[in-house]
Amino acid sequence: MSLAGKTAVITGSNSGIGLGVAKEMAKAGADVVLNSFTDREEDHALAAEIAQETGVSAKYVQADMSKAEDCRQLIVDAGGCDILINNAGVQHVSPIQDFPTEKWDAIIAINLTSAFHTIAAAVTGMREKGYGRIINIASAHGLTASPYKSAYVAAKHGIVGLTKTIGLETAQEPITCNAICPGYVLTPLVEAQIPDTMKEYNMSREDVIKNVMLERQPSKEFATVEQLGGTAVYLCSDAAAQVTGTTISVDGGWTAL
Repeated sequence: MSLAGKTAVITGSNSGIGLGVAKEMAKAGADVVLNSFTDREEDHALAAEIAQETGVSAKYVQADMSKAEDCRQLIVDAGGCDILINNAGVQHVSPIQDFPTEKWDAIIAINLTSAFHTIAAAVTGMREKGYGRIINIASAHGLTASPYKSAYVAAKHGIVGLTKTIGLETAQEPITCNAICPGYVLTPLVEAQIPDTMKEYNMSREDVIKNVMLERQPSKEFATVEQLGGTAVYLCSDAAAQVTGTTISVDGGWTAL
């Protein structure tokens, strides 16, 4: 599948799933625009490394996905957006009665509202070019729930609903909108949850991974960022032209339970 001549903008892509998806996009020939809220030398170096390894154009654009104006300006600064991958996300785990309001607001803003702004900013250009692929990185938690993750689950369910709506709004155009719903992927976001979970269950790291994190993932294996990137590449291909407004689970069977 060649994505040569296309530009892919990936939010939250200086690490984890976002970076993995960006690399697979580049391998398929797409020019890529990396993003996060930081503006460090190492952020720009990631883009330079991708460009050197794949031969595509790659750049890094700083934008804070908690801010509406930054979300929309990212699309402008990208210089083109044929493929939009909304991946930026944060997490906080707490019982509802103790859940800090500021954490709720940040999670909803970054995990959900940012996608509203980037899609709104990008869709006109996609219509003008006659091609568009919008991919929202949701989660198994966009289809099911877990305790103590009220904001994250609410945001990811919201992303799935937004995906369906945009899929319908663009259904008669050469634009698709879909959500990828990963199970557990060993990213910095997931890694950060391990110590607190170890304390909560009084378990070793190995037991937490196998018996808590992957308890609901029947394959008992983490999904990889390369697998998620490959799924995203497929959704950008002609083979997926009639796949829109839906979800694809990459969760080792989690949502089959």
